[in-house]
Amino acid sequence: MNSTPHISAPRISPSAKSVGSCATYVFAVCRSDHPASPSDAHGHAGGGPLRLLTVGSLCAVVQDVPATEFSETALRERLGDAAELERCARAHHGVVTATTADGPAVPMPLATLYLGDERARAAIEENQESFRLALDRITGRAEWAVKVYLTQSATTARSVAPDIRQTPAPGPGTGPRPVSGRAYLDRLRSRQNLREQHRESAVAAAERVDRAVRELAVAMVPRRPHGPEVTGKDRTQIMNMAYLIAEDRNEELAATIGRLRASPDFDGIEIDVTGPWAPYSFTDGGDLAGHS
Repeated sequence: MNSTPHISAPRISPSAKSVGSCATYVFAVCRSDHPASPSDAHGHAGGGPLRLLTVGSLCAVVQDVPATEFSETALRERLGDAAELERCARAHHGVVTATTADGPAVPMPLATLYLGDERARAAIEENQESFRLALDRITGRAEWAVKVYLTQSATTARSVAPDIRQTPAPGPGTGPRPVSGRAYLDRLRSRQNLREQHRESAVAAAERVDRAVRELAVAMVPRRPHGPEVTGKDRTQIMNMAYLIAEDRNEELAATIGRLRASPDFDGIEIDVTGPWAPYSFTDGGDLAGHS
């Protein structure tokens, strides 16, 4: 099954390069019958109240923000700071999450900005068919993240061996005796083979998870597995997938994952499932992001 490209961030619209008093920040696009703008989210600090910008049969959740603080130069500097990037991302995601809680909405990338409502409205009008298709695709569905890990315990519990440099002497009280070079290499190869076998078993387990979840999903997007700097040194990420699943199949998903976790074949395999999320991986704003 095919899915639309994952929306990455940040992307800064050329429309917001000029200097003005306010810029229009676009968080998400939804249908015009969407309830009022979310009351439990506030957007970016220093900006105005959240509001809906109607564009024909669509509307956008927007906020007026100071143009000087959200210019291309200012944003590149602010988002280059990890703490500031996290603050901006949390504010953006908070609005998107609150919006999707009230109905289907297409999340826009971080830092989608226009110099005024008219430019934002024109961009949405130009891409309205893409937005309608995206809204049809995600209505009644949510994104779930599924990750599979090989834990360190799985790779060590069955491969613990005596010090490969020495072996006990046959007689009592004589102490350990150094092994030959060939025996040393044989043990190294044995440990390497065990690690490879565990890795192959983990890959097979991940494929089994993927097949099972695909039965419930309408679309999926593979993501690059995270390295140890994210997962920690005690586990290796084997699979990192996003699935678009109908909301009425959430219990089936939980039951499926529960059966897999209980399987003896998954000893030493960790399955991490998070969601439901706003469908960032399955919506495409057409050319709106970065539209001139």
